Amino acid sequence: MESKNQFMQRAIDLSQKNMDSGAGGPFGAVIVRQGRIVGEGWNKVTSTNDPTAHAEVTAIRDACKNLGTFELTDCEIYTSCEPCPMCLSSIYWARIKKIYYGNTKDDAAAIDFDDDFIYKEIALEPESRSIPREPLMRDQALKVFKNWKAKADKVRY
Repeated sequence: MESKNQFMQRAIDLSQKNMDSGAGGPFGAVIVRQGRIVGEGWNKVTSTNDPTAHAEVTAIRDACKNLGTFELTDCEIYTSCEPCPMCLSSIYWARIKKIYYGNTKDDAAAIDFDDDFIYKEIALEPESRSIPREPLMRDQALKVFKNWKAKADKVRY
């Protein structure tokens, strides 16, 4: 069984290797279940033109594929940097039980990866946020929600 430091070192190694290869920014992550790595990820934002391809998200996708599940309730994540708001949300949605991280969000801000503006936006009332919002066709959209509620064979998540 590997140690916490070995799992974190693997996340750090992935961050360096894939930054050097041009895959994306300096971020890596591994998902661990019962002392074994079940998923790995690294930042692929610029190489895949996908702004959601952060290390934690790609590691979650890999672990879920490898385990055949959309819930990682018995897993931990080791990430080379404290998760951004999107990654943190993804970790919660995956129901990962613990987060280990290397660099802090302040360390990331010091190299121009500053997520503080997103944290500040989330705390604002919706009408005060920088991206305008407008409700549209709620009645039609609610029909689908009602159908979901009545669906007998739905998979809850």
